[in-house]
Amino acid sequence: MHELNFFIEKHLYLKKIKNRIHIFCVIRKKFYLFTQEEVIRQYIIFLLKKIKNYKNSNIWVEYPFKINKLNKRIDILVQFQKKPHILIECKNPKISITQKTFDQISIYNKTIKAPFLMISNGIKNFIFQVEKYKKNFSFLKQIP
Repeated sequence: MHELNFFIEKHLYLKKIKNRIHIFCVIRKKFYLFTQEEVIRQYIIFLLKKIKNYKNSNIWVEYPFKINKLNKRIDILVQFQKKPHILIECKNPKISITQKTFDQISIYNKTIKAPFLMISNGIKNFIFQVEKYKKNFSFLKQIP
């Protein structure tokens, strides 16, 4: 949690709009309401850019898609060579990551077909590789 607080203090661009704090998204080039989930989203984007050197053009945020005619949004989708690479689900730090979260990202990935999945609430990060033919997952220690 210390890393997250340091990130908030040193790397976020905040602005007050109509008496509410907003956070700037470097990918969407726009301010969004400061929520705990948005902070986690921006933290993951920061890690993808600064540590893994992904380019802005390879990171899609709040990416819309459909499942069974229902409109859904992916928190973050990293593209590599113009194909889905990492599907990322961000949660509020107060929310425990449960089987329901794993089910959600798995259902999303049936459509997206990314080889890597990540779930983060800023406190716990789960990163795993999809074993497409075995229909199971291998957990990883770091972002690919």
